[in-house]
Amino acid sequence: MSRKAIVDRVTKETKVHLELDLDGTGISQIHTGIGFFDHMLEQIAKHGSLDLVVQTDGDVEVDSHHSIEDTALAFGEALGKALGDKSGITRFGSALIPLDEALAQVVVDLSGRPYCVHEEPNMVELIGTYDTTMTKHVFESIVAEAKICLHIRLLSGRNSHHIVEAQCKGFGRALKQAVALDSRSSGIPSTKGSL
Repeated sequence: MSRKAIVDRVTKETKVHLELDLDGTGISQIHTGIGFFDHMLEQIAKHGSLDLVVQTDGDVEVDSHHSIEDTALAFGEALGKALGDKSGITRFGSALIPLDEALAQVVVDLSGRPYCVHEEPNMVELIGTYDTTMTKHVFESIVAEAKICLHIRLLSGRNSHHIVEAQCKGFGRALKQAVALDSRSSGIPSTKGSL
């Protein structure tokens, strides 16, 4: 069973090409024009054992918002497509990830119902050219397109880079658990019969 997806998202503001393989080894080729965002997507891929290709060409001369948002929407769409009917998946995943002083808790349910709870402190506005207020919006965008439930809480943290990176590593690790095929179960992991 192939659990791969390709998404091309084209607007007047951005052009995104994204390839996702849920059964990869964490290999990524990512170019969004926003260095720190590339680094965070690499963390998701590496710790999620996802193969991920991203090429985003956007209006970064305006700011990074459109490129980040449309890339996150494309990732969520690809995740939903790659999961198919979700037969045989584990469904739930969680991670508690430290990065020096930062500690992030991430829990995911591939429920078919989009819901995002995201809690983090106020941080410096920019990490390089990455707008830190976009982190919540990245996860909201993924959740909306993939139709998953995601809870992220920062339990401690001071450094903005560490805070965002712990969340992305945690999301990758929780997603890895949730998309894993469960050898003890067959069919859809829900009493409803669908997700």
